[in-house]
Amino acid sequence: MDRRTFVAVGGGALLGLSSNLCAQGPVTTRRIGFLTMVARANMEAFLAQLRTELEKLGWTDGRNIVFLEPQTAVGDNTRLPSLASELVAQNPDLILVASVPATRALMQATKSIPIVMTGVANPVELGIVASFVKPGGNVTGSSYLGNEFAGKLLQLLKEAAPRLRSVALFVNPTNEAVPQFVKHMLEGAVALGMQAQVIEVSSPSEFEPAFVTIRRANTESILLPPEPLIQSKRDAIADFAQTHGLPLAVVGDTRVLPASGLIAYGPTRDEYAHLAARYVDRILRGAKPGDLSIEQPTRFHLVINLKSAKALGLTIPQSLLLRADEKIE
Repeated sequence: MDRRTFVAVGGGALLGLSSNLCAQGPVTTRRIGFLTMVARANMEAFLAQLRTELEKLGWTDGRNIVFLEPQTAVGDNTRLPSLASELVAQNPDLILVASVPATRALMQATKSIPIVMTGVANPVELGIVASFVKPGGNVTGSSYLGNEFAGKLLQLLKEAAPRLRSVALFVNPTNEAVPQFVKHMLEGAVALGMQAQVIEVSSPSEFEPAFVTIRRANTESILLPPEPLIQSKRDAIADFAQTHGLPLAVVGDTRVLPASGLIAYGPTRDEYAHLAARYVDRILRGAKPGDLSIEQPTRFHLVINLKSAKALGLTIPQSLLLRADEKIE
């Protein structure tokens, strides 16, 4: 079967698409919740794309589905348990979730409501699901191997600026995925002949002191993982990096690369919306989340900012430019 095509079997016509269904009575409206940690503007942008994808599958917001007020902790992990409980209390038919901490909070709040992950890193390694093929329980969705993406980005950064000898890695220690991420990145830095400076930030107030720490160590570049708190401050980090002439690398596509950033690499938000819509569609038509295999994105976007490279005095190798999906000039 084509991985991008789902065939509904049993009952004939697809729910929401059959003209006969309208004649049988009112359309049942299914309710969908969303819990995340990203800034509200990013959350709304993702939901707008998701609505478009769901329309293609016969689900129209306000007709046969309705989105509950989305909840976001905006990078503050301590708010997640209460937000998860409030969302579960509304008894939605399904809840979408982004980030490891938000997923964990929902899993503690409900064992029955289907939970659909959108790009949650390393769910098998962290014990969120039993396996990629048969996750079990009430959780499924899309994931990505976050450590591998960040490691690949570090290689690309070194390729773009071969003389780099050190990199600052921002991490949020309240995120349970951090220990394995740090271990992987330290090993990767050593293999590239670089020193890695781990910068821990768990609240917005800790970024300014972090900048002082980076300057004192004379660290030469910065890498940002797709952690919600850190991504929420990426513009401030980019301003700091630009002021001090530090190449900035960000895990993600062009939407998460600040104007002064040098390089970005990762899955696209478009694909996560496409995958999320497929899971929502299948579950609302009766599939059990524990039986739906975890999928990973298949398209990765490499963005190189040539304007930033010029400002940093860097000449990007032709071999890297040829692999770029987008070049900002």
